[in-house]
Parts: sequence; C-alpha cells; structure tokens
Amino acid sequence: MSSYENKLSRRAFTGAVGVAAAATAAGLGAAPAQAAGTPSGGPSEREFRASRGRPSRRPNILFILGDDLGWADLSAYGSPHIRTPHLDRLARQGVRFTDAYSGSATCSPTRFSLYTGRYPARTRGGLAEPIADKSVGLEPTHPTLASLLQASGYATALIGKWHAGHLPDHSPTKSGWEEFFGNFGGALEYYSKLGLGGEYDLYEGDAEYKDLRYYTRIITERASEYVSRDHHGRPWLLNLNFTTPHWPWTAEGDTEQSAEIVRRIKAGDRRALWHQDGGSVEKYKEMVEDLDRSVGEVLTALKRSGQEEHTVVVFSSDNGGERFSYNWPLSGNKASLQEGGIRVPNIVRWPARLDGGQVSRVPVFSPDWTATLLEVAGARPHPAYPLDGVSLAGYLLRGERPVERDLFWRVRGERALRRGNWKYYRGKSGRDQLFDLAGDIREQADKAAVEPARLAELRAAWEAVDAGLLPYPA
Repeated sequence: MSSYENKLSRRAFTGAVGVAAAATAAGLGAAPAQAAGTPSGGPSEREFRASRGRPSRRPNILFILGDDLGWADLSAYGSPHIRTPHLDRLARQGVRFTDAYSGSATCSPTRFSLYTGRYPARTRGGLAEPIADKSVGLEPTHPTLASLLQASGYATALIGKWHAGHLPDHSPTKSGWEEFFGNFGGALEYYSKLGLGGEYDLYEGDAEYKDLRYYTRIITERASEYVSRDHHGRPWLLNLNFTTPHWPWTAEGDTEQSAEIVRRIKAGDRRALWHQDGGSVEKYKEMVEDLDRSVGEVLTALKRSGQEEHTVVVFSSDNGGERFSYNWPLSGNKASLQEGGIRVPNIVRWPARLDGGQVSRVPVFSPDWTATLLEVAGARPHPAYPLDGVSLAGYLLRGERPVERDLFWRVRGERALRRGNWKYYRGKSGRDQLFDLAGDIREQADKAAVEPARLAELRAAWEAVDAGLLPYPA
C-alpha cells in the first residue's frame, strides 16, 4: 500500500450494482496532508469499516456544479470568511475530496469533459476555451452521461447553465437530456437574462421562457420541483448547473446594479457582463452563501421526497476561482493550469452506500465522475468513444485499491500532468517546471533542475496523450 493511500468506510450491500462499466479501476495519486484542505474542525478521515446496508438498487443522481467557485471558497475547505453550512453538512454526510480537479481551466471544456467523460480536446467543440462561436458545440451524435443513462432507463434533466453549444444545432435536448431549463451561454445578467451578446438567454426546452426574477432563485425552484416529482419508478439524473458565483457581481436584491449593467449591454458594451469595474470580496461572499442556501433548499426537497437514501449527490465546480475567490494557498486562478485554476471543491454523498464524515486524498477529476456514475447506474460507455476518466466505484464502494494513473490537462499556452505527488507544468513562459505537491501545494519550489529524469518522463507522458488529441485551430 502506498504511503498516501487512504481507505474509506462504505456500507456493505447485497447483489451487484447493475452492469459493470468498461472503465475498470479508480484513480489514485498522492496528496498533501493538512494543507490540502483539511481545515481545523472539519470531517476527519476514517479507516475502512464495512457495515450491513440495504440491498442495492440503481440510484438517482444529482450532480450539482458551481460556476467559477474556488477550491477554498467553502468553509469546509478552509474559507475564513465565507460560511457554507449546507455544503459543509453535505461533506459531513459523505466524502470530501481534497485533491479534486476540474477537467479544464474554464467553463465549457470542463462541461464537455463531464458530459462525455473524455478530454475536452477529443471533440471540436471542446477546443473552445470557452465557447463563444455559435457554430460549434457538443455534437448530438456523441454519447453523453445523459444519453447513456437514458438508454438504460433513466429520466434525465439539465437545469441551469449548459454552455456546450447553441441552437439550432446544439442543445441538451439533442444530447440525451429529456428536459432542459436554463441558459445556453457562458454568462447572463441575473435578472434580465441578457447574455454576452445582448441576447435573451432563458429557455425551457428549446423555446424562450420569460421570467425576470433572480436567476438562482428560478433554477433552485425548478430543481426542487424535479427532485420532488414522481418519476413513475424510473431512476433519474439531474445535472444542476448554477451560474453562481460567476460574474456579473450581483446578488439577489441588487436591482439598481442590474439595471446599470442592462443599460450598458443595450448600449452595445460587449464587456458589460464582465463587470470589471464592480464586485468586492463582500459581494462575492454574499453570492457564494446564496449558492449554499440554494443547494440546501434542493437537498431539503430531496429529503422530503423520501429519496435521499438512494440518491448519489455530487457537488463540484467547473474550474478554479475568479478574481474575488479565496484560493489560499494555491497559485493561479481560473484559466490557468496552476492549482488555483483547476483544483476544486468536490463532495459525494450516498447514504445507502457510503458512511459520512470522511476525507479522501485520492486525486480525481471531472471525467472520473462520468465513469463512476455510469457504473453505479449499470450503464456501459459506448465502445467507439472510450472514456478518459476512470470509475471510482471500486474504491468508494468495494474497498478496492485504486490504481495510480496520470491526470492530464491542456489549454492554449499551458500544459500540466499530475502523477502521484508530482506535477509537470509549463505555463505561458514556455518553461518546463516540476513540483512536489506533497510539500509544495503552492507550486513555488521548482524541482526541474534537481529531478531532470522525472521531468523528462512526465513531459513525455504529457506529449503522448497530447498526440492523440485534436489540434487547436490556427
């Protein structure tokens, strides 16, 4: 057993969890200890302790995604000023990952990696960082988590931010989600629903839907209704993609600020939504705490429905934090492949199968959850579209020892690969760097000169993966 491996406590069960997916083993690398997200007073790590549980059944799946939420923006991850009691409770009831990563450093490529379970650069739409061109998107012919689960009998819905293409060619309803309520683009003004180009961007299915209330309230209501609904015996998948706390920096009740942003949008200011002259640490705190309350409302509705026990809840972020995020001690922010751009909060809860109050230092990233959820739902990946993520089900549920593997990232001008404790990174300077994350989570002590052989090995591994991906357009 490697020094960084930790065991989890899970509930024993009778029978198999559906059909085994093609993905075979769970990933594992090393992780820092206390500095890597185990704040004082947080959940403590447990040794494996099996206990008798209920017979297995295919679970409902609720996957909640924050938008530009930084790794340390939750109090469960060490934020000194933001209070997130509902997400902290979710962490206490399940497993909190200290070394979890997004599939990329910006919005839409990470969504591609989660929706497909593959590196973003496997598809043309995934090369956009993020999508702005309305001619590209997730092709309806490509299998997704939703289409594969739908084919195996699941009801499927996506509520909130899609950001994987635009109408008429690309939509959740063309990619396996039976229901869609939300926005197509990368950002919108929270009250008017105007997007980056000044277009109205709130839809039910593929038709515009008018509601000028604060957006987070609207999708929270919709999600609460969905998890409370009678699905007539079908298990369900709900992707709940909040835009909070993505800019513009307006909380509920900030109607004057909203009106000013709308005025600028209508006057032709294409950068009005970026809100570079607005926001503050306090406003950001207000937005994150509103996200926490909203998640709490949905989880309360789930509990009242009687489905909590047999629902897998996963919470994560689409990339690292933005300008007001609390990222200490990480370096870098959104759009960078430094830790601050890709390391994210990540929690999983499944009361029927996993004991609570646990912390895992196993490195995971977005495509792993696609593979994991397919396996626990008894669905197979499409053989023509092999997954780049690996299932964590064996590690989480069956006590299997995870296998070590590499985590790979590529964005324009940057590259990164993590193997165990070691991270290979090349930023826009073009200089290869090597960091030992076990003792240097901040990526300040470059070991490239003292570990040249390791650097060369990791660089070669990165280049081998990159050779199989689509090139960026010129």
